[in-house]
Formats: sequence, C-alpha cells, structure tokens
Amino acid sequence: MDLLKLSASLDNFFWGQIIILLCLGAGIFFSIIMKFPQLRLTKDMVKLLLGGKSSESGVSSFQGFAMALGGRIGTGNITGVASAIFFGGPGAVFWMWAIAFLGAGSAYIESALAQVWKEEVQGEYRGGPAYYIEKGLHSKFFGMAFAILALLSVGVLLPGIQSNSFAVAGSAAFGIKPIIFAVVYTILTAFVIFGGGKRIAKTAEMIVPFMAIAYILLALIILAVNFARIPEIFGLIFSSAFKLNSVYGAIFGSAVSWGVKRGIFSNEAGQGTGAMAAGSAEVSHPAKQGLVQAFSVYVDTLFVATATAIMILATGSYNVANPSGGFITELIAGVEKGNFTQTAVNTFVPGFGGGFVAIALFFFTFTTVLAYAFYTDSNIAYLFRNSKNTSAYKMTQTIFKAILCAMVFIGTISSADVVWNFGSAGVGAMAWFNIVAILLLTKPGVATLKDYEAQKKLGIDPVFIPSKLGIKGAEIWDTIVARNYSKELEAYKAATKGKDKLVG
Repeated sequence: MDLLKLSASLDNFFWGQIIILLCLGAGIFFSIIMKFPQLRLTKDMVKLLLGGKSSESGVSSFQGFAMALGGRIGTGNITGVASAIFFGGPGAVFWMWAIAFLGAGSAYIESALAQVWKEEVQGEYRGGPAYYIEKGLHSKFFGMAFAILALLSVGVLLPGIQSNSFAVAGSAAFGIKPIIFAVVYTILTAFVIFGGGKRIAKTAEMIVPFMAIAYILLALIILAVNFARIPEIFGLIFSSAFKLNSVYGAIFGSAVSWGVKRGIFSNEAGQGTGAMAAGSAEVSHPAKQGLVQAFSVYVDTLFVATATAIMILATGSYNVANPSGGFITELIAGVEKGNFTQTAVNTFVPGFGGGFVAIALFFFTFTTVLAYAFYTDSNIAYLFRNSKNTSAYKMTQTIFKAILCAMVFIGTISSADVVWNFGSAGVGAMAWFNIVAILLLTKPGVATLKDYEAQKKLGIDPVFIPSKLGIKGAEIWDTIVARNYSKELEAYKAATKGKDKLVG
C-alpha cells in the first residue's frame, strides 16, 4: 500500500471545495448575525482574557485560552504558512487572514456552546462538540461518532505532525538525528500529559505567552529593517489574492483553498478542538469564554502566522509551485518549503535562523501536542461520563496517552508528507462534523451573546441562567452559579425582577 497516495487521497476528499465554502460561509453568517463581535467586543475579549480564576472543577479563562492557543499555535504557524505560500502563492496569506477574521465568529459559537452544555466528569469540567451535538441536537449517535473521530484525529493522526516538523527543523539546524529528538520529545510529552489536565493547563499557561511574544517580536524587527518594502509586501499579498497579479493569476483557486485550508489548520476555528478547551473553563457565563476563544484565533493567525509570512516574503525566502510541474517562482533553489522560515531568519541574521526557528517550533509544537492530549481526555470523558466503572475510564485514558506518545515518536521519524496528509485529513473530517453542528445550533449560540450584552447594559456581571433563554439540558449551570457566583446571581435577580426573560 502506498501510504503517500492513500494519505493524499484522504486529505483531498475531506478538503474539497464544499468544505472550503462551508467554512467561509459559516464564518460570514455568524459574523453578520452577531453583528461582528470580533470588532465590537475586542475590549471585552482582552478584559475577559485577563480576568477569572480557576476552581477545583475548571481551569481559569486564561488557562483555557492558553490551552486553546497552545493547540492553535503549532507547526501550522510556521510550516503550514510556508506550505500555503508554496502551493497558493503570496495571495494565500490574505485568505488565511480572511478565515481568521471570519472564523472568530465560528470560534465564538462553538466555544459558547461548549460552555452551555459542558459537564462535570470525575470532578473536572469537560465540553466540546460531542457534548453539544448530543444535548443540543439530541443525537447521542452523532455525539459518539464525533468523539470517536476526535480520538482518532487528536490522539492518533495529529500529534506526529507537530513532532515531525520540529525534528525536521532541529535536524537541519543542529545536525542531530531525528531518532534522538524522538526519544527526548516523547519523554517530555509523557511527563506532562500523565500528570493530568491541570498540569497540561499550567504548562501551557507558562509557555504560550513567552513563545508567541518572542516570535512576533523577531518578525517585527525583520519588518522594521525592511520598512521600505512594506508597501511592496502587502501589495504582493493583495494583488495575488484577487487575480490582479499576472504571475499568480493562474493559481487563484489554489490561493483561496490553501489559505483557508492552512488557516483552519492553524487557528482551528470551526474545527471543534478549541471548543474542547473552552468547555473546561470556570466562567460565570458561556459568552465570556466564547469571546476569549475568538480572540485566540486573532492571536494565532493575525499575529503569529502573519509574523511567519512577513519574515518569508520580506526576505524573499520562498518558492511557488506550478501545478503543472516546476515552479512559478523560484527564489531559493534547493530549499524545501518546510525550511522557508529558517532561510528567512538566516537571511536576516546569518547562522541564527536555523536554531531560532527550531527552538520556536519545539515550544509551538510541544504545547500543541499537550492540547491534543487534553482534547483526547475530553472525548474519553464524554464516552465514559455515565459509566460507574471508574477503573475502565482511567485505563482508557492511560491507553490513549500511551498511544499519543507512540504517535509522537513515530511521527518524528516518518515521512513529512505522509504525516501531514493524514493529520490534515483528520482536521477536515472534524470540521465537516462541527461546522454543520454549530450551524444547526445557531439559535442558542447567538442567544448567549445577546444575553451577555443585555446584562452588561444593565451594569451587572453576566451570569448564565439557561431557563431564561429556553435552553434545556444545561442544568449544571444552576449548580455552578449558585456555588460560585452567588453575588452575581443576586445582582441578576435584582436587575431582572419581574421579567420572565432578559432577552427576546
């Protein structure tokens, strides 16, 4: 069996034109129907990100943000951006921006829904697509189907992409054999993930801000040095995105498809994984974590992925493939697409790029693998949430943690194209499931934002009362609010006295 052909066929099957249009369409629809909260409520996003505390059952808003951002900021922000430019030309960068801006609307809906129908399993909050598919769409079958698909994707197919990208960069930079990286990477992964969800959250909380800021800072320095080329760089991106550039006009379709495809792989908006992190957070209202997760899409694509694109384009460190064979543009002969970023930084500071990008990739990919481990746990918790067999639940967790570690090891020493194709296919399969689900759950998703904004107008800190919005199956919130937000609840009752509903 030719694994490369099989993996490529699966990737192409799940990432056809229909899912590209569906992802873009969903982002447009949610943004319009919610009146573009990604623009109106940016101040709230930042404020909510820094507020909130963890509890015995849930992580803080920032920890939930850090886990989701850790999952989003990975190899997609370096290798993924490079491959988008390689296959789609500079115009693919614009379409990555477009899906990030519009995808923030999808990210809000899926994350708010994860909060609405989260559950407390073995003393920890868990949520995500499987939970809201069953409770919101009343389909246990499809909920279980998504949970199993998610286990296959985040627990088996995706971890190897992250470790492989680091190993390729590390081997090129330091001349160390991939097998050495495989052993070290796997041991570190096992140490953190076998420590449980709280250890994963704390590790992400420490690493994510540092790695993102350092990487963006380097990109800004490179952009400052190439200040005079800023109009040229952005002109190239926009002209290539809209068939205005004769050089890249023939691959306009590739620019759109690769920009959206790699944009979703990078920022995960609508994919459902960010919702799994969102469902674990301790907040007084689902909209709060929805807005925080929408902001993480911005950080991932508009900041970190853009930083990569700027470094590559500003230094001319890229090639663009011709679908018919050869290259449309070949500026760095003999350099693989996975090494574009290293070449770019080396152009700026000779001898520095390889090591810097390899180290950045380690932190980026490592936190993503940790997020995958957390997502795996969330879906196992879904499958076992009604079971009294605690030992079977914990045994299954242990087995999948071991499988994830094994896939990290195998992915590190495998063919990059095969690993990427299988992982990308897994992302596409989850996106199909989740986009359809959140579109069907538009009404309760949008209702959370309306309720949040209505309470803010009354001058109170919003609390979530599902019955006031006609939402069923979310009775856990009665306990959460009474237990942790009694003062906010009293303020809510005083402000809404005599009203059956706060919003229509």
